[in-house]
Amino acid sequence: MKILLCAINSKYIHSSLAPWYIKSAIDQLELDNTECRILECTINEGFDKILEKISSYDYDLIGFSTYIWNVNLVLQLAKEIKKSKNKKVLLGGPEVSYNLEEIFLKYDFIDYIVSGEGEEPFADFVSGKNVEEIDGFSYRNGKDFVIKPTHVSKKDPPFPYTQEYLDALNGRITYLETSRGCPFRCAFCLSGRCGGVRFFNLEESKRKILLLANSGTQTVKFIDRTFNADKKRAIEIFNFIIDNYGINIPPSVCFHFEIEGNLVDENMLDLLKKAPKGLFQFEIGLQSFNEETLNHINRKTNLEKLSNVIKEIISLENIHVHIDLIAGMTYETLESFKKGFNRAVKLRPHMLQLGFLKLLHGADMRENPDGFACEYSKEPPYEVISTEWMSKNDLEKLHIFEDCFEKIYNSSRFPLTCEYIFSKAGNVFDALMKFALFCSDNMVENKLDNFTEAILDYFGSQLYINRRELRDYLALDRLSTNKMGTLPECLKIHSALIKKMLNELEKNPQTRKKKGIKRAATILPSMNEFVYVDYNDLDRVKKAYKINRIFINIDEKL
Repeated sequence: MKILLCAINSKYIHSSLAPWYIKSAIDQLELDNTECRILECTINEGFDKILEKISSYDYDLIGFSTYIWNVNLVLQLAKEIKKSKNKKVLLGGPEVSYNLEEIFLKYDFIDYIVSGEGEEPFADFVSGKNVEEIDGFSYRNGKDFVIKPTHVSKKDPPFPYTQEYLDALNGRITYLETSRGCPFRCAFCLSGRCGGVRFFNLEESKRKILLLANSGTQTVKFIDRTFNADKKRAIEIFNFIIDNYGINIPPSVCFHFEIEGNLVDENMLDLLKKAPKGLFQFEIGLQSFNEETLNHINRKTNLEKLSNVIKEIISLENIHVHIDLIAGMTYETLESFKKGFNRAVKLRPHMLQLGFLKLLHGADMRENPDGFACEYSKEPPYEVISTEWMSKNDLEKLHIFEDCFEKIYNSSRFPLTCEYIFSKAGNVFDALMKFALFCSDNMVENKLDNFTEAILDYFGSQLYINRRELRDYLALDRLSTNKMGTLPECLKIHSALIKKMLNELEKNPQTRKKKGIKRAATILPSMNEFVYVDYNDLDRVKKAYKINRIFINIDEKL
């Protein structure tokens, strides 16, 4: 049998782990006349190009990993592939694991579906085991079909990081899991669907960490749903990475973890203080500051403790922290979401992602509609359109807000500007919402210079903002976060003083520009400063270059 496993990723920088697990499980069988190959594409390549790539392979069975971002494209491809009668199509992944009957009824070109963990069922099928006896392996039987329960293994998955995998990685983000499952059962999530957490062999996990850290990637992303569910184990892995940093782990590599803030204790915080700057990134689930909402979605959270932990980790200044809020959940009104946002942004996370609730197949919210009544899109990604507490118009406005917030805050392009605006605005959400609507109404182009000018024009006209000071903060941000070293026209100051100060710097061996390093400079009239940036030392946490400041009485010099 010739098998082709096709993964369609959302971006080029992403890689896919699932097909490599499956391939490893098949290869371990060492079957004669069985060949398994992998094709990784991106959603942006589109139907025709991906189909062309698939057609260049000789295969009997093709398997697709399905997710909310690719399932429609996968189904299009599968339909075209099945025009060739001798090809079999198999689907796996979260988008088909909990709606098996619907898939078989709607799409007669799907032959098999693997639900849940696929390594063992796929290998059993390839080895020739009777399909009736394979757990998690559903199949079409003539005009009928047979549905099997979701498969959950008791074993560690096979080793996927072969030389072939490493060669194909090509510097992209690589993924690592040291456990499967989740100790929590949040109503909007699938992670706790199949029981509690199953931890993999710790020493083997350490070996994988070193292997992936030296694969050429810049980011090793742990996909454990709650990495610190076992605090002792999490501390041991953190310690292992810190101890090997700069020795067996290149200093350019960053490790990303999803953690539960309420499980962080003093011992863990003491250890994290020792982490080299930029070595760790944390994604800390928040979702909402509405107690009633959290209780209803079965998320047990001590919000005060969680907030304190987030503040504590951010204050260490060595770890990039990402938190999130989700709009569209039960009992969450626009007013309560606004309050939650203001409370969240006050923590000053490096990224505050504003998401919109999606009713995934298999999640309690979708399977129990009476308890979670809402209107949502029937097409992927199944996003909430309206609820009893938040209207369609409310959510549409939040989408405009989210798009603007991504550019001004989450892009890390305007940290000093945001700090300045937030300190002056009485209500941060309201101030940013008005700006977002201004950008939408005026169709501000999605270009950095245009957006910079929009910030200056809008906020510079507000009574609570000093336009002169705003210009200077924008200039600082543009120089420190953009290694191109140029300012847009709206921020430029044409003065001989800048050239004079640069010449003075060249006379001093301590401040002379290093060979091959670009330098940019400007003057800040509101601060009486000349500033310059050398693009050779990026702060891996703040994503900014160091600003060198020199006091000078600019009014006298101009």
